[in-house]
Amino acid sequence: MSPQLEIQIIAVIVAIACSIPGVFLVLRKMAMMSDAITHTILLGIVVAFFMVHSFTSPLLIIGAAIVGVLTVYLVEVLNNTRLVSEDSAIGIVFPLLFSIAIIIISKYAGSVHLDIDTVLLGELAFAPFDRLKISGVDIGAKAIYSMGAILLLNLALVVLFFKELKIVTFDKGLAAVLGFSPALVHYGLMGAVSVTAVGAFEAVGSILVIAFMVGPPISAYLLTDDLKKMLVISGLIGAINGIFGYQFAAAFDVSIAGSMALMTGLTFLLVFILAPDRGMITIIRRRRFQKVDFAAKSMLFHIYNHEGDEDESLENGVKTIYNHLHWRKDFLDKIVRKLIDEKRIVIKDEVFKLTDGGRQYAIESYEEIVSSFQTADL
Repeated sequence: MSPQLEIQIIAVIVAIACSIPGVFLVLRKMAMMSDAITHTILLGIVVAFFMVHSFTSPLLIIGAAIVGVLTVYLVEVLNNTRLVSEDSAIGIVFPLLFSIAIIIISKYAGSVHLDIDTVLLGELAFAPFDRLKISGVDIGAKAIYSMGAILLLNLALVVLFFKELKIVTFDKGLAAVLGFSPALVHYGLMGAVSVTAVGAFEAVGSILVIAFMVGPPISAYLLTDDLKKMLVISGLIGAINGIFGYQFAAAFDVSIAGSMALMTGLTFLLVFILAPDRGMITIIRRRRFQKVDFAAKSMLFHIYNHEGDEDESLENGVKTIYNHLHWRKDFLDKIVRKLIDEKRIVIKDEVFKLTDGGRQYAIESYEEIVSSFQTADL
């Protein structure tokens, strides 16, 4: 297997592994918690390393997971005091724990391979050189198997505890009533985030972990309301970002991790603009339609309210109605053309008149609006 192919396989595995817990972080409005965790777990790695003096020990993952959960706990403790907001609490805890790790590395690990830049930025180009050998047989890059195991673990957790994760994510109160422990599910998810982050550290660095953990889920969120579909779409987007990011890096001879993060941002931007239901273009079109639709109904209401009045020719007159509606002439002409085309109004003796269909539509629209307000008050 070529190094180029191995790099892309690692990127795809990391992207999917990160997107799974990332979906729940986004839905729980905890996206920036991934930024904090991916940095503060460095403290757990450093402490565990000085305990065992080995980069291959599983204690590094355990230490990182503990510090990741500790980060969440400290943030929640500060937030629960109501003295600081959650983002402010993250801004306090994250630099504190991360800076402790940096100080320890700079002070006591000068001759040890604990490179701060590599942790932050990662370098996928070097991942294929770290080989996994069994009985002297080279079976591929270690990152493929380590991240593959974490991916399978994340998939297993979602499959086994999907109902619990879904209920706790959307309704903690209901989860407690049904006998689930929201706190246990919450910290279990944070543990999965920590394990995923530390597993991806050496291969891609924390910046790309954050990009993969937040970017694809947010893009998927704009494309669907179905949680299962969101998980699948998020993984697919992450995988595509990984592959195209590598191709971009290879074509322009630039940072692989940086290119993948760039591709993640560009993908989100495209989805943000073009998403069928929630994209900016759709929202702009919907607002324009709503503006025209509301104006058309308003004109129908005005004509209906003044039908048969002595001053109907003034209130509903072709040349005078704009004085009462206070619209620009070009906008009024647009609404008039729309209502005439829809056969809701006609012009008779220079006065706007409702057709039978227009009158019925005006009554139904008015009742619908009143009903919606009454429902909102309840």
